[in-house]
Amino acid sequence: MALLELKNVTKYYNGTTPALAEVSFTVREGEFVSVIGPSGAGKSTLLRCINRMIELSRGEISFDGVIVSKLRKRDLRKLRTKIGMIFQHYNLVDRLTVIENVLHGRLGYKSTLAGALGRYSREEKNQAYRIIKILGLTDQVYKRCDQLSGGQKQRVGIARALVQNPKMILCDEPIASLDPNAAKIIMDHLRLVSTELGITVLVNMHQVDVALKYSDRIIGVNKGKVVFDGLPEDLTAEQISDIYGSESGELIIDLGEKNAS
Repeated sequence: MALLELKNVTKYYNGTTPALAEVSFTVREGEFVSVIGPSGAGKSTLLRCINRMIELSRGEISFDGVIVSKLRKRDLRKLRTKIGMIFQHYNLVDRLTVIENVLHGRLGYKSTLAGALGRYSREEKNQAYRIIKILGLTDQVYKRCDQLSGGQKQRVGIARALVQNPKMILCDEPIASLDPNAAKIIMDHLRLVSTELGITVLVNMHQVDVALKYSDRIIGVNKGKVVFDGLPEDLTAEQISDIYGSESGELIIDLGEKNAS
């Protein structure tokens, strides 16, 4: 069953060259999909159009049976509770503790006053603790986030997304700022979110070898257009060259094979 559907999605920032050009695809419930492509290909714009952090110029996006572009502010806020977001640079409040940052994932369910006062139920706090424990952050639960490593901060970001009880999580370059070991931990957790919890994961990344290892499906984007949409095993060196430019395909495929061995 399709949870997310994009039809001819186009986005112009200015001028005549679109950041996204007639992008169409669907994502099923529980699917793990990686969007790969070079810098400036439109990957981040694509994710931000899905939850309307950015307004699209033309086309239609449907999520969970609702046309996102037609929602008024109040209904959009409600819809966003079903869509978690994980950012490259974490987007945490550094002066607050891990548990406080994680509980911010519940703000979409609160009135403005309750959110400002930090009023969370015992059930919400218990849920946050459970997720923090699953992500291996029990020893950091009362630490300020500015005392954490990059990998720990990104796990806080995952916990904050999960506490929303989302149907889908959007991940915008979640491992771009991390060392290989921390990146593996993050990707392992995201894969478990998909396989164990049945939550749809849509992740942007540059690392083709990582996409090949973790994804159910890969979407390749270049200059705002989808140039590949298929299974990891169907991604050839020639197609990677179409996505990233000439002479890159064989190099990236070799890297993927080395990392898999």
